[in-house]
Amino acid sequence: MGLPIGKIPKELLEKYVLKFTGKASRNVVQGPKFGIDFAVIKLDDEYMVVSSDPVTGAEKEVGWYAVNVSANDVATSGSKPMYLESVILLPQESKAEDVISISKQIHRAAKTLGISIIGGHTELTPRLERKIVITTAFGFTKRYVTAANAKENDAILMTKTAGIEGTSILANVFKEKLSKLGDKVIMEASRMIRRISVVKEAVRAFDTGFVHAMHDATEGGVLGGIYEMSVASNLGFLIHEKAIPIAPETRLICKALKIDPLKLISSGVLLLAVDPSGVDLVHSELRKIGVRVSRIGYFKKGKRIFVKKDGSESVIKESVMDELWKLYSE
Repeated sequence: MGLPIGKIPKELLEKYVLKFTGKASRNVVQGPKFGIDFAVIKLDDEYMVVSSDPVTGAEKEVGWYAVNVSANDVATSGSKPMYLESVILLPQESKAEDVISISKQIHRAAKTLGISIIGGHTELTPRLERKIVITTAFGFTKRYVTAANAKENDAILMTKTAGIEGTSILANVFKEKLSKLGDKVIMEASRMIRRISVVKEAVRAFDTGFVHAMHDATEGGVLGGIYEMSVASNLGFLIHEKAIPIAPETRLICKALKIDPLKLISSGVLLLAVDPSGVDLVHSELRKIGVRVSRIGYFKKGKRIFVKKDGSESVIKESVMDELWKLYSE
């Protein structure tokens, strides 16, 4: 069976992966489910929220990416990630400097987020073509939300700009191909890696009491993230292309590479389903910490509708393949 690069399609996940969960436990209150990126385990008087994620598409700053993507998933529950384990897999020809560099990146990212590194595994792997770093982050909380808790008529908000992570990766991987855009554009695009954490904004928004669901827009970008939230919540949506902000560097790079920025991996973009009565408060609280917020649509019953800039509508019927993987597969 041939599969596309990137995330396994929803239908195959549900049929062949998500139902195989080992021994049943009453303490697992949120297990594997499409569109939800963390598990929740009931303890005596609180919950443990835990998430694992790999970074496979980045070469530069792979350790920094790895810490942030798992920490982001935990944060979308509304709780702060506290601890982390890492698995570092390196090609056989790697040097000691590679291990040192990645370890320092993981340390720096974890320290920035206030996360303690408690263990993991590191090895040289035969026939491995690129560096792979996998992290598991977890924390403890009294209450939480998941991406499956969106409600009908909830406003859909997003932070920052589409394609943050992908823009940074592409600026490094396709540096020569993008050289015509100029050094300034490439440099600013590369620096977007510093915007990929959503921990602070997720916790701040959750504390308002008006957030019903959150999701980190990773593979599939903004469109993929909203689709996953809607499937998990058994809802449709209506979103407007003209309301989704795109940074100039992202727009230029995507135009040069002929890809869609709304389908580009977007770690750093927090998607929120917010009670309409609390939208202004969420905006206000996130602006206080310097985070840009945009209202791009709402959840509803029925179809998943994307309104293009020209006013025409399309229906999103399946998982969105990330543009980064399209480029790699080509």
